Parts: sequence; C-alpha cells; structure tokens
Amino acid sequence: MNQKNNISILILFAIVALGFSACSGPHGNDPGNEYMPDMGHSIAYEANVHNYYYLNTWDSASVKTLKEMSMPRTTVNGTIPRGYAGTVSGNGTNGVAVPVNGQVPYYYGNTDQERARASADIIDNPFPITAAGLEKGKELYDVFCAICHGDKGDGNGWLVDETNPNAAYPAAPANFLQDTFYNSSNGRYYHAIMQGKGVMGAYADKISYKERWDVIHYIHALQAKELKKEYSEEANTLTSALIDVPGATVKHMAQMEDSDHNADGHGEEGHAGDDHSHSDSDHDHGDDH
Repeated sequence: MNQKNNISILILFAIVALGFSACSGPHGNDPGNEYMPDMGHSIAYEANVHNYYYLNTWDSASVKTLKEMSMPRTTVNGTIPRGYAGTVSGNGTNGVAVPVNGQVPYYYGNTDQERARASADIIDNPFPITAAGLEKGKELYDVFCAICHGDKGDGNGWLVDETNPNAAYPAAPANFLQDTFYNSSNGRYYHAIMQGKGVMGAYADKISYKERWDVIHYIHALQAKELKKEYSEEANTLTSALIDVPGATVKHMAQMEDSDHNADGHGEEGHAGDDHSHSDSDHDHGDDH
C-alpha cells in the first residue's frame, strides 16, 4: 500500500515538474518554453517557399493549402480606402459612386454587344480629376499603353513606329486623337481595359480599379492637349464636368457643404424658435447640390 502511494506521489511530482518546465519564462539567450504555443501565437505562413517548413506542418490536414494561404487576400466587402468616404462631387453625390476596394465586379462580357452596352451604361468616371491621379495615370499609361498607342495617344507606339526596324505589329493600335474617341464614353475605354480589344489583351489583372480610371483620365488629358483644351484638377473643358469632375470642383462642393452644416448649427443656436423651418430650408438647399 505504501509502495503504491509512493508511486502515485512520484507520478504527481513528475507531472507538476513537467508543467513548470513546460511554462518556463525566457532568460538570457533561452526563449523559454510554452505549453501549446499555437493556441496563443499563430504561426505565420512563409510565402517564399514552395513546401511546408518545420513550423507549419501542423496544418497538413487543413482544407486550405499552403499556396492558398500564402496568396494575397481580397479585402472585406464594403472596404473604403482612407480618404474616400464622404467625398462630394459636382453632382452632389459621393465622389466615388461604386465600391473602391479593387475587387469591383464587372458584369459585361467580351462581345461586341456587351462592349456597346458598357459604352452606353458606364458614363461617369467615379474619381475626380486630380493632379496625383493624372500623374499616376501617366506612369501607368507609359508602362502598359504607350508602346502601342504612343506617348501622345496617336496610335504610333514603338511597336508600329516606322523608326523601329523591328516593327511588325499585326494591327494598327487605336488612335485616341480621332473624333470617334473624343466622342466616346468612359465605358468604351474601361471595357477595353477589362476585356481587351482585337489583338490587345485584357489588363484587368494588371492594374487595379482606381488605376484603370487614372489611365482613362490621362488619355483625356492627352486629347485635351491635342485640342488645346484643359483637362486638369482645376478645370475641364474637354468633356462634361458632370462626367469628369475636376478636383477643384470637388473641394469647392465640400467647402459649400461644410458651410451649410455650420450655418445649420448657428441657426439652431441663434434662432431656437425657427429650428424646424430653418432645418427644412437647409435640407432642400442641400438637395439642390
């Protein structure tokens, strides 16, 4: 009986000692020990290796593969980038009228009928004309478009330029300085970026949602330069200002909205008896914008 008790005490002592050793704190160059560390610290995936490494073999039975877990994730639905919430544009609505998380669905197929439908449906550029956007648009245009469509947008890119001894492009790239493109809706450009056109491939997987619209803004800037018109953050004399809104207009409308809100607050404090009528008047005034 005593022998059994001694064995039980030894086993209990060993368990307690093991528990203490399993949870020893760090000291010196020793990181210490932690019981079931995966429960408290997630083990990051190593995206630069093709195989599982010693720290993440524990998920070999997972429904997600290492490749899937290592790839970039899509954003949460409804994600709004910093600075895009509540922007006011020239027609009184949000400056960004559609989702801006880079995962915007596109419901137009790669046919002539769908191209025509996109051209008819997609009119407004959801982003105002800004200096930063035009600069980014130029950078992207020079990388992806200029080699075919030319630095000026005249369709004389290096692949078809007569000065290029190796030019052998099978089809003439679009000349954005023709009347047909001056009079085209934004949807014509956007559909070509998304689905491609003729021998031109699609660029939907190469540039993000906003970047596509930056490129379209820059194409309009090239057209405006050719026609001696203005297409900038300050003014737009090329297209309808309700379609492509200058950034200065956006800022002005935001200031007007702020002043309206300030007037509301002043009226409520200075004319308490007229709160209801004053508020209704301001509401109607805001709708006009």
